[in-house]
Amino acid sequence: MQNLRLMMLTTSLALLPLAGMAQSLEEFQELSPEDRKAYMQSMSPDERRAMRDKWRAEMDAMPAEQRQAMREQMRADRARNREQMRQRWESMSDAERAAAREQRQQREEQRRQQWQSMSEEERAAMRERRGERHKHRQERRPQSTDEG
Repeated sequence: MQNLRLMMLTTSLALLPLAGMAQSLEEFQELSPEDRKAYMQSMSPDERRAMRDKWRAEMDAMPAEQRQAMREQMRADRARNREQMRQRWESMSDAERAAAREQRQQREEQRRQQWQSMSEEERAAMRERRGERHKHRQERRPQSTDEG
């Protein structure tokens, strides 16, 4: 498992210059998950926000059929990824599962500490951004036509 992680890290670092070329939403989606993560982490929060806004504008400019096809592809990818994660989890030893749980707890603690270190103004701004994202997602979600 450690060798696999080391190989993935090495590959990601080697391909990092290629990840910088992902300018459109489609180019970004063609990157491997590791490359996408490295690409997004290499950007500042403002750069990530600007990139998401750009991609959102690209999605809005797409014909409805293409946008629907992309959403369906994303749903299929999400289901496939969840199944892969489930298989990976089931194939882990107890020690690997314990290490994964520990890493998750550490990430959660980091986020908790970051939140606690924010001023009230920063927290309010964060809540506002989250609310805007949630509202935007709700507006874009296709409305159900079921009446009951």
